[in-house]
Amino acid sequence: MYASLEDMVLRFGEREVRTLTDRDNTGEIDAAVLAGGLQAASDEINGYIGGRYTLPLPVVPSNLRGIAYDIARYRLTGTERVCTDEIRGRYRAAIRYLENVANGWVTLATTQNGGTLQGNAGAAFFSGRRIWGRNQTGGGGF
Repeated sequence: MYASLEDMVLRFGEREVRTLTDRDNTGEIDAAVLAGGLQAASDEINGYIGGRYTLPLPVVPSNLRGIAYDIARYRLTGTERVCTDEIRGRYRAAIRYLENVANGWVTLATTQNGGTLQGNAGAAFFSGRRIWGRNQTGGGGF
């Protein structure tokens, strides 16, 4: 996963994370509900970047953590949890970013050594020997 419970609390505060996850009104953060939201966010991210990068990534770029926060937050809203314009806007911005990564217009952040993660997209063309030509037909003309 790209983010953790602790990451979500640091990013949005305990009160908001509790509001997003406490479906049984216990007054506590429901770690299982949060884990489901974070897994959904990671799966969505992987769906976009998996065609360009080898998964799992060797290092999770900090920008993907931010994307995971915003996607998980959006995914945890619903029937009883209000999806605000801010939450929806941040989700849409996250998806636009992932679409740009998938299209190769944006590369993911750096590795631990300071380099850029290398994508695995591209095409290779190979030429074989000619299998049909004038000399193979046994005739020279009409």
